[in-house]
Amino acid sequence: MATRVLNATSLARDLGRWRTDADGAPGRRRTSRPTYRALADGVRLLIHDGRIPLGAGLPSERDLSAALDLSRTTITSSYAVLREEGYLISKQGARSTVALPDMARPNGLLVQTRDAAGPVIDLSHAAMAAPTESMMSAYTSALQALPSYLSTHGMEPIGLAVLREAIARRFVERGLPTTPDQIMVTSGAQQAVRLLLGTLTSPGDRILIDHPTYPNALEAIRRVGARPVPVPIGPDDSGWDLEAIAGAARQTASKVAYMIPDFHNPTGRCLHAEGRAELARIARDTSMTLIVDETMVDLWLDAPPPPPVASFGRVSGTDIVTIGSASKSYWGGLRIGWIRANPSLISRLAGSRAAHDLGTSVMDQLAAGFLLEDADSILGARRRQLRERRAVLEAALAEHLPDWSYRRSTGGMSLWLELPTPVSSALAATAPSFGAVLAAGPRFGVEGAFERFLRLPYTREPAELAAAVAATAAAYRALAPNAATREPVLVF
Repeated sequence: MATRVLNATSLARDLGRWRTDADGAPGRRRTSRPTYRALADGVRLLIHDGRIPLGAGLPSERDLSAALDLSRTTITSSYAVLREEGYLISKQGARSTVALPDMARPNGLLVQTRDAAGPVIDLSHAAMAAPTESMMSAYTSALQALPSYLSTHGMEPIGLAVLREAIARRFVERGLPTTPDQIMVTSGAQQAVRLLLGTLTSPGDRILIDHPTYPNALEAIRRVGARPVPVPIGPDDSGWDLEAIAGAARQTASKVAYMIPDFHNPTGRCLHAEGRAELARIARDTSMTLIVDETMVDLWLDAPPPPPVASFGRVSGTDIVTIGSASKSYWGGLRIGWIRANPSLISRLAGSRAAHDLGTSVMDQLAAGFLLEDADSILGARRRQLRERRAVLEAALAEHLPDWSYRRSTGGMSLWLELPTPVSSALAATAPSFGAVLAAGPRFGVEGAFERFLRLPYTREPAELAAAVAATAAAYRALAPNAATREPVLVF
């Protein structure tokens, strides 16, 4: 089978501002990192992010040299570093292909690098381990309920009635009247986003987003050929600049908006009730379909969120589309998501879904239904655990990185940290050698934004969080050895 070779121009684009902190970059502070090393770190970051697929071939030295306007000697040296560290595998007579170091574990949770003294802790994912006892109980109950479905074909494009009823009840409990025919079950929230974008948009359409935002939603927007229109999350209490959202909606004629008002990923912000009403009004006035991502809504830590945004809509809130998920609240391996929308849109989505799959796993749907029956008990324990780990992460940051600032998340799973220097991508590329895998700020933005930011989740065990922050601090000191230290900046 022929090796897929990456396009040099595409790789240059994906690398973004990799030269920002390389030695000799014009107009920038010089550091000890030479250009070839900075390029190797940039490529390594793309590999860890999954943006360079394993087994692919890197562009030829000549092509990449031309695309980046560098000497071939620099490209040769960068490739040599990647080869030495195990990120390129060379075979005689064949092109070098992308790999992970031999000691990398396939699940990405623990990666051993040459330079690290111990296991590398993955902080690139905001996800918790499963509540084992509850999960086992739910699947045991699902297995007992399964026989009554075995006489059917088992394919339900909009989901099992029993689960749609349970999801609808959860909306009703939150003050939003909902019927099962307004619910479609999907294989995770990510499939819900893809289905909605594929049904509601066409290539070239503009989609309004809060900025930063969920990286996989950005990727879904790109894959349908649409154009994201970012509106920044502001520093004030509300976070969302509603006036800017209204202006952007009018000026760009965006057909769709994708927003995360409930414990926003990655900032952890929560939009107040007045802002939700205004957001719904903006969508009505501009004839824009508002997609509200509620995947974090159950993970409030300081206070429950206001009523759902859809409760401020018209026609029982079905003019506003809502996405939910069991994956963040319960377990990432439980690929259950849902869409709440007008029944007519649900029918359209079911027709579109046939091109992707014919329905979600019956066992997973049954298990999710049993988890929802015991939701309050399970989620209460999850929130307590997250509060404790948030405190651990904050204490570790105060000890090791006191010059980093952040606003405490009121819910969700992560802190959005502002760095004193714009080295987020370089830090994420360097950190594995010190013991941590990080998600760089630009992953959450458009066109290389957020080099001064980093998302750190508080979902790992306390000891792992403390060790990962210490490793991150060591990597940061290697990149910014002269960074000033001062009292930690915590914004309430």
